[in-house]
Amino acid sequence: MTSLNRRLFLAAGLALGTAFGGAAHAADNKVTIGFQTGVDPAKAAQAAGAYEKATGWQIAWRKFDSGADVIAAIASGDVQIGYVGSSPLAAAASRQLPIETIFVAALLGDSEELVVRDTIKDPKDLAGKKIGVPFVSTSHYSLLAALKHWGIAPKSVQILNLRPPELAAAFERGDIDGGYVWDPALGKLKEKGRVLVSSADVAKWGAPTFDAWIASKDFAKAHPDVVTSFVKVTGEAYKTYRDNPEAWSVDSDQAKAIARLTGSKPEDVPGLLKANVWPLLAEQSSPDLLGGATVKAIADTAGFLAEQKKIPAVLPDYSAYVNKAFAAQALTELSSQ
Repeated sequence: MTSLNRRLFLAAGLALGTAFGGAAHAADNKVTIGFQTGVDPAKAAQAAGAYEKATGWQIAWRKFDSGADVIAAIASGDVQIGYVGSSPLAAAASRQLPIETIFVAALLGDSEELVVRDTIKDPKDLAGKKIGVPFVSTSHYSLLAALKHWGIAPKSVQILNLRPPELAAAFERGDIDGGYVWDPALGKLKEKGRVLVSSADVAKWGAPTFDAWIASKDFAKAHPDVVTSFVKVTGEAYKTYRDNPEAWSVDSDQAKAIARLTGSKPEDVPGLLKANVWPLLAEQSSPDLLGGATVKAIADTAGFLAEQKKIPAVLPDYSAYVNKAFAAQALTELSSQ
């Protein structure tokens, strides 16, 4: 068992023995939300304090380097709402952690890529090379899927478990030959390497990935109004961007705010926003997204992770880990305004 898996199992055990969710926070109306460094439209709303205004709650925003760390924090009760990729989400659901998907945050494209040194001209050149990736992340899933597509045995590549900051530093030092990751680490790798494949390519090969906002089931059940308000603000931010993406230029307040929160360069923000698809509230609550499609995507991801021996088993049904009620309620409330 990898150290990451041990950590997730310990977190799961801790979750079973503690009051999971927001019980400790309900009295003083505080909630802890875990976010990551990926660029997305909702970061502008986060920087502007829109979530606090909409919920009426104090929010402690905690930055994480990987979805696995977010999952562990939610499982321990330290975080109530968090941003994760489809791979750690599938792994957590497969271990039956009490979580649910409340918003599909992004359908990933060129925002996650495998960057290698110029000496690697072809996928077959990866054999024997050291490639860094955060384990049980969407990038890890995409890397394994790409290797499978190319007919390259994962054991023939030295795949190292590195968080994004560690990965970027290792590539800078010359300790690794490449890395599959997201910004801002991705941008640092691209300064000295070249893109071998992106998650948009891997999606075309039958292994799409997505990011999602999840919540602890207990917190969502106890405070549905808070979760609905959170989803509503996120959806409104996405609509603002999609209605006029050109307004989010490098000199815009939105791009500057996003750069401050993520560590990305302001000049990179517009391109990174265009790299993914940001689903609107109407799309969230449809059967095609926060319904059968997302449930199937989680199940497919879990199946692949089990095949790669990254999780012990696959559940017969993942529908309990997706809840479109909050998106539907948010859409109803906005429509009535």
